Amino acid sequence: MRGSSTRIFLLSTVLLLLGSQASFAQLSLSAEIRPRAEFRDGFKTVMTEEQSPAFFVEQRSRLNVNYAKEKLKLRISVQDVRVWGATNQVYKSDPSLFNVYEAYGEYQLTSRLAVRVGRQELNYDNARFLGNLDWAQQGRSHDGVRLMYADSTGFAAHAGGAFNQNVPSEPTKLHDTFYGGIDNYKTMQYLWLHKEIGGTKFSALFFNDGRQRASDSTVFFRQTYGVLGEKALGAIRLGGEFYFQGGKDLAGRTVRAYLASLQATYATKLTPITLGVDYLSGSDAFDTRNNAFTPLYGTNHAFYGFMDYFYVGNNHGQNGRTAGLVDVYLKTNFKLGEKSSLLGQLHHFESPTTVYAPLEGAPALSSRLGEEIDFMYNHNVSPDFNLKVGYSQLYATESMEALKGTAGRTVNQWAWVMLTFKPTFFTL
Repeated sequence: MRGSSTRIFLLSTVLLLLGSQASFAQLSLSAEIRPRAEFRDGFKTVMTEEQSPAFFVEQRSRLNVNYAKEKLKLRISVQDVRVWGATNQVYKSDPSLFNVYEAYGEYQLTSRLAVRVGRQELNYDNARFLGNLDWAQQGRSHDGVRLMYADSTGFAAHAGGAFNQNVPSEPTKLHDTFYGGIDNYKTMQYLWLHKEIGGTKFSALFFNDGRQRASDSTVFFRQTYGVLGEKALGAIRLGGEFYFQGGKDLAGRTVRAYLASLQATYATKLTPITLGVDYLSGSDAFDTRNNAFTPLYGTNHAFYGFMDYFYVGNNHGQNGRTAGLVDVYLKTNFKLGEKSSLLGQLHHFESPTTVYAPLEGAPALSSRLGEEIDFMYNHNVSPDFNLKVGYSQLYATESMEALKGTAGRTVNQWAWVMLTFKPTFFTL
């Protein structure tokens, strides 16, 4: 009943907005229907000889309403995420995800300063640490408040924060603020600074997140400091990033971790070619301190191979630790026509920490984890209809199997097809 009531309320809100459109300065209504068929034969982790491939279709459906009048802006985005066939044809219960993806109000305090409050995306720079996770059908959004400053010199500064609490909070919440049972921070604060000068971009980020331990309600705070920059030198664009993490993790262990990334892109007449390396520190199986860098709220699918073996809801490590990653990659994107392109990338993965053989007393294994090759064909059929087709293959070594905790096959693969229908019904 609660799900049905939520749907009725949201649909009624949209109809009310449409019915009173004459009073709005600007109103737009848009939608997105995005089904994706996937063939998984070693996606996220190695497949054993006994396991059979998975195949399914998952679909995201969104309805977006935007309103702007003078200094005020509002956005409501509702979504339904489901796997085809997850419900009976005639049903009263629905296991799919139906929720409010974004719902915020924004007010322009001055010509340079605005405040945004509510459920919203946090999507900064290349989405390495803070990203909207758009590849995942459910996406990622935060409940919070942020101040946004921007001027005409190319300088921008955002500051935000959040405080999360368990449901139900009202009317029974009369004492205590324990927050647990959810994979999320209890509280967070961040500051982002950005400056553009000609062909140079520079950003700095500070992020403080606190998580609460269930056993004694202690809140442990972890801090992440990051700087990144890009600079164009003729036909070559150089980019670099460095992040450091300190503080405490949820287990109360001291965190000392870092990420370093360098890349160079050369624009040829045929296609841009990018060569780069990412280094994410990790923890050895017997470390008492947490030395593993965690890209907490980023869009990790975009960085460490499309097959999501690293940092995408699955562990790679031993004895409960995260082993870290060295990713040396080559990327390119061929333009096949006015509306289509073919992306290709090759990754070589290494472990920055010792990989131990599963048998006690056996010698350490090689640091080489394997290689992955990714292809993605993209075709913009029309302004509101897009087709993407992808294929990836990963060669896993014995060391990869040890970090995944599974003795599997050497060759793993993944294929997918995604259609995106994204029309704007009207803008008034």
